[in-house]
Amino acid sequence: MGGVSTTERARGPQPDRAPKQDRSRVTRQRLLEAAVACLAEHGWAGSTVAVVAERAGVSRGAAQHHFPTREDLFTAAVEYVAEERSTALRALFPQGAADDRRAVVSALVDLYTGPLFRAALHLWVAASNEEQLRPRVTELEARVGRETHRIAVDLLNADETRPGTRETVQGLLDMARGLGLANLLTDDGARRERVVTQWAALLDEVLDSAP
Repeated sequence: MGGVSTTERARGPQPDRAPKQDRSRVTRQRLLEAAVACLAEHGWAGSTVAVVAERAGVSRGAAQHHFPTREDLFTAAVEYVAEERSTALRALFPQGAADDRRAVVSALVDLYTGPLFRAALHLWVAASNEEQLRPRVTELEARVGRETHRIAVDLLNADETRPGTRETVQGLLDMARGLGLANLLTDDGARRERVVTQWAALLDEVLDSAP
């Protein structure tokens, strides 16, 4: 009499739980984005959890609630943005394989320029010296590399059952990474455009040639 039923008790917290989940999701995303920005601007040595938390506008305790260690935070941050970029790349070609391979090559090259690649590079350098970080980054890069390769194969309409096709696509990705490294020192857009055009022509010749 006057008591609260089991169903009502179960229902009671529901309105409050969703906003808390939303806030938690927003906080996590802000931390990830701040971590990538810090890593790109300050490198591994200058990117502590406290610095990231301050940039994200959250307490250090909140940051450590989501990411208990520094390694957790930065590997998750680079993975998050890599996944976002992969999604954005697919969104450029929603119908799948593109008629214009040059557009695909240009989009792939863009994956290796900007703050994401700069942050990833700092993470690679740190991993080469940090035993705790190395296996995480190695596994992350392998996973991101496989996904990028799959996207490239799909968008280029490449038949990997044909000898040499897989290596040709991987060569494209290696070239794109090299252009990204060069872009860290100088923005040579004109040269990059010429290389993109040449690679697109080579892909047309190799991928469309008779078996």
